[in-house]
Amino acid sequence: MRAFDPRLTPARGDLAAKALEGKVAAPRYAEGRTYEVIEPQAPLCNEPAPDAALATQALKGEGVTIYDINGEGWAWGQLAADGYVGWLPANALTSPGPALTHKVAALRTFVFAVPSIKTPPLEALPFGARLAIARFEEPFAITTTGGYVPAVHIATIETYEPDFVAVAERFAGVPYLWGGKTMLGIDCSGLVQIALNACGIACPRDSDMQEEALGEPADISGLRRGDLIFWKGHVGIACGDASFIHANAFHMAVAIEPVADAIARIRDAGSEITSVRRLTP
Repeated sequence: MRAFDPRLTPARGDLAAKALEGKVAAPRYAEGRTYEVIEPQAPLCNEPAPDAALATQALKGEGVTIYDINGEGWAWGQLAADGYVGWLPANALTSPGPALTHKVAALRTFVFAVPSIKTPPLEALPFGARLAIARFEEPFAITTTGGYVPAVHIATIETYEPDFVAVAERFAGVPYLWGGKTMLGIDCSGLVQIALNACGIACPRDSDMQEEALGEPADISGLRRGDLIFWKGHVGIACGDASFIHANAFHMAVAIEPVADAIARIRDAGSEITSVRRLTP
């Protein structure tokens, strides 16, 4: 049978999605059930264990199709937004609620139990998290579950940022976290995905997927703002013709630095640029 990318294919040794029957061999197949992420951010791991590798994160309001929940409280399924497959804590999921109407447009915001910023927040939500807003009572937006969110920190689902590079630059200084997608920690491809998604541009999760799917070939000698620079296992976003922004383990942060400096440092570590990709308007 055809080989599928395991990161994007809900199939494992003992189970596969019913939709894959006849395409992927498995002892049994399961119909998925739709859930919604209820935690501010939920880890999606390669294995059902707290010390398993973090593959990515799912943000509040994100949809996920679950095919299996084990006895230790881990749910196995596929994210709706980018198709990533893995294990999430089952207690981070709930049945879908009211239609999601808004998203967090600040790097982070708070949800309060009452209309006062002087009270302890119920939760802190990351950029891109989605909410169902019932009404507005300035300066707050009130969720369908009764939480109070600063109205200035949210935007409608249909609102898109005009410049994905500017979105990425807002994350400058955020700590590096493998698999991360929030201002508490983010990785190189997570930064690209979050920035492009904020502008309404679909984007795969990992850098190799992004290199294959995004843009057209360009040359490093004619670098432009918004070009994506790829190395094996790494990606950055050009801020102009001489600097770029990337989440990286050398700085352990999202950093803006001269492209030439990064090329030399990464070359010394044994890696060369594999491509430059230019997103067309």
